[in-house]
Amino acid sequence: MSESSSVSNETPLPEEEPSFVIDAYERRWMQVSAALLVGFLAVVTISGFMMGIQVSGAEQEVDPSTFTDAEPWSSPGLREVEPGYYKAYVIARTWSFEPAKLEVPVGSKVDIYVTSPDLQHGFKITDTNVNMQIVPGQVSKLTYTFDTVGTFPYICHEYCGKGHAGMVGKVEVVNASSTDTSQSEDDS
Repeated sequence: MSESSSVSNETPLPEEEPSFVIDAYERRWMQVSAALLVGFLAVVTISGFMMGIQVSGAEQEVDPSTFTDAEPWSSPGLREVEPGYYKAYVIARTWSFEPAKLEVPVGSKVDIYVTSPDLQHGFKITDTNVNMQIVPGQVSKLTYTFDTVGTFPYICHEYCGKGHAGMVGKVEVVNASSTDTSQSEDDS
């Protein structure tokens, strides 16, 4: 009996609080890692703004089966909104772009709208930061200013079937005087 009474008379020991101790060496590496992540994020963000990188988004939705019945999609191409500012409407379809050529005066700012009636496509203008994913029924939009005279091919970078490799077009950036001259020659 003395044993049982001694057991019952004992007071339980207080539970110890678990301790979480990080070694100073580990803490330093965690701080360095966090600082590097913040630094990398800052560099990417600042670079993106300085280079004019933009993310294309769904500007609007269209019915893939009927959107070509109405303007501007019934006659895609380049339209001058005001001097030096244009809107380009491009249709990506199996396995071509319509139009296959856009002629833009140098220094022009162009809003580029692209959609597709059939498959998912890509739209990348080489040597620019124009790169969009094209989803049927969704109009993607990016804005770019063409400051250099030259030819800039655009390609589909999303595999869309056996004719994918031939799905190309081009943006011809020309001197403003040469477009005025060619238009005046056409008028005469």
